[in-house]
Amino acid sequence: MGRDGDAVRILVVEDEESYRDALSSGLTRQGYEVVTASDGPGGLRLFHADPPDLVLLDLLLPGMRGTDVCRRIRETSRVPVIMVSAIDSEVDVVLGLELGASDYVTKPFHLRELVARIEAVLRRVPAVPPDTPASPPAAAGGPLTPATPAPATPEGSLAFGEVVVDFDRRTVTRHGTDLHLSRRELDLLAALASPPGRVHTREDLLDLLWPGGNLVDSRTLDTHVHRLRTKIEVDPSAPHHLMTVRGVGFRLDVDTAHTARRVGDAFRPTAPPR
Repeated sequence: MGRDGDAVRILVVEDEESYRDALSSGLTRQGYEVVTASDGPGGLRLFHADPPDLVLLDLLLPGMRGTDVCRRIRETSRVPVIMVSAIDSEVDVVLGLELGASDYVTKPFHLRELVARIEAVLRRVPAVPPDTPASPPAAAGGPLTPATPAPATPEGSLAFGEVVVDFDRRTVTRHGTDLHLSRRELDLLAALASPPGRVHTREDLLDLLWPGGNLVDSRTLDTHVHRLRTKIEVDPSAPHHLMTVRGVGFRLDVDTAHTARRVGDAFRPTAPPR
């Protein structure tokens, strides 16, 4: 149920008419109240005119990209946002999750899967007024994501395979070439290296990287793990270092014979994002 016991109200922002019509009719049959917009600016107007209980947001929109719409929504609201992506829009998906999207689905998808995602997000997100801003609100000209303490970073450096991580300088190289890791990817790598070989549960990594992040789930972590694998592994489909421990979490395996300097027990906070 939505606000005041009414049906859950979903705002669908989708420029493809066939998808928009199918979503509207399919979700309505499932008992939701649906309003639609065909572009980013129109979606924002509808959102602010009558805030919904959930937003289903396409990434590739005319007038304003879905990531920008998500950013604008997060300036004033904690309403859950599920992003819809094409297969080749992975970078935008990660950015959307970083901006506070609750989940994502990839086209094409089945209505049953989408409804399951919607219900899971609605169960996970605490009941708050739809216009409650993310806490704390973004400062003018500053980052638009909620300010959270950055996780601690190990001191020293670590080498595995052809990758060298300098935690003091927060740099990662492979074959001597800089790897451009996002802040979150580097924080994930640092967490897994504390220490190497230890299994880190999904819950612990989520709490460390997204403290208080009740708008993120294990899929967010999986996306960042996948992105990190594509950068540090020779063959991401058959990893040798960033390992999945089925049913538990993840582990970073290193060859100690090639370790430049093992990560110590001392920790210091990373610099906050600029």
